Amino acid sequence: MKTFFIQRVLLTTFLFFSSCSDDHSGNESEVRKNTVVDSNARLAKNYLTDCRKLFAEAKYMDSVLLNETEINKTSANKAIRAFTDYAYYCQSDSLCPVYLIKTAQVARVINNIPQAKLALDKCIQSYPSFKNRPAALFLLAQLYDENTYLNNEAEAKKLYEEIINDYPKSDWAVSAKGAISFIGKSDDEILRELKKKQGR
Repeated sequence: MKTFFIQRVLLTTFLFFSSCSDDHSGNESEVRKNTVVDSNARLAKNYLTDCRKLFAEAKYMDSVLLNETEINKTSANKAIRAFTDYAYYCQSDSLCPVYLIKTAQVARVINNIPQAKLALDKCIQSYPSFKNRPAALFLLAQLYDENTYLNNEAEAKKLYEEIINDYPKSDWAVSAKGAISFIGKSDDEILRELKKKQGR
């Protein structure tokens, strides 16, 4: 930190003295460029500390996605950015875990599984008393359960069991029990079992 401060002072001093020299041709544009960069950095910093603006952007992108009949990758990525900016920079807001789950859902749809996992991990770890935490656990378990995603049945089972043990009366516990019964089975085996349960 101390080194960075000294470098910053030296850079500022250098820019000041070079702008005061007799040769103004190249230096003035360089100073203007640095001023614009500093100004943009300040604006970005102010934006990222204004939770009302971040929430408004997240809410707007949420409505954009809801009005799309087919998900557009560009708007999906913009939504992910808006949702995560809000969730990461305004962590004390009560809707942050909701937007982390939304991030994971959108990321999964566009097959950005690392982003989906990151958002769900953050939701689960940072908001232990969030009422929809079992939903986040279930979504993460599904990512591990799917062989085209994270493909780790042992981790999926562990998460399903966590839901069953920690949230036994929730609908998610019922879903987790069903999901555990299908771990390690092929799609055909699962289909046969479902038909058998329905009496077909």
